Amino acid sequence: MIRILLVDDHPVVRQGLKGMLVADDLEVVGDAGSGAEAIAQAALLKPDVVLMDLRMPEMDGVAATAKIVGTGPRVLVLTTYETDSDILRAVEAGASGYLLKDSTTEDLIAAIRAASRGETVLAPSMVAKVVGQVRTPPLSAREAEVLRLVAKGMSNVEIGRTLFISEATVKTHLLRVFNKLGVSDRTAAVTTAMDRGMLQ
Repeated sequence: MIRILLVDDHPVVRQGLKGMLVADDLEVVGDAGSGAEAIAQAALLKPDVVLMDLRMPEMDGVAATAKIVGTGPRVLVLTTYETDSDILRAVEAGASGYLLKDSTTEDLIAAIRAASRGETVLAPSMVAKVVGQVRTPPLSAREAEVLRLVAKGMSNVEIGRTLFISEATVKTHLLRVFNKLGVSDRTAAVTTAMDRGMLQ
C-alpha cells in the first residue's frame, strides 16, 4: 500500500485529489494546507509519497520539499506552474517529479507509483522545457556512469550511495540525461542510450 499525503492550500483541490486517487494500492492518509503543516503531517503520518503544490502560505512547496525529503517520503510536485525556474527549484529541493494539475488520473496514479519506487517523473510538457536548458548532446562521464547504474536496476538512493553523491545530485544528472536524450523516464533513457551506442 502506498501511503499518500496531499498538500495544497485549496481544500477543494485536496478533496478532488482524494476522490481521484482510488486504487487498490493507494491510500490517502492525510492532507495539509501549507508547507509548514505539510512538514508536521509528514512527520506524524509517515507517508510514502507527498503530493505537493508549490505556491502556498506560510512556507512554499519548495521549502517544504527540502525539509520533507530528508525524512524519507518522496515528494511529487503537482502544480499549475510550469516555469523553468519552478521546475529546477523543485528538483533541486529533492522532488522526485513534477506534474501539472491538468494531468489525467491515470498519469497521476502512474507517477505516484513511480515516485514510490524511487523513479524520477516529469510531465511530458516539462521535458521540452528542460531540454531547452541543456544543449550539449554527449553525456558527461558522470551522467553516463549514473545511467549505467540505472541500467543495472539501481534506485536513485542506491546510485547516490555507490557514487558518494546525494540523491538530489543523482536526480539532477538523470534530468540532464533525459533532456539530452529527449526522453521522460529512466527506461526510455536506458533504451535510447543503448540504441544510440552511448551505453553498453
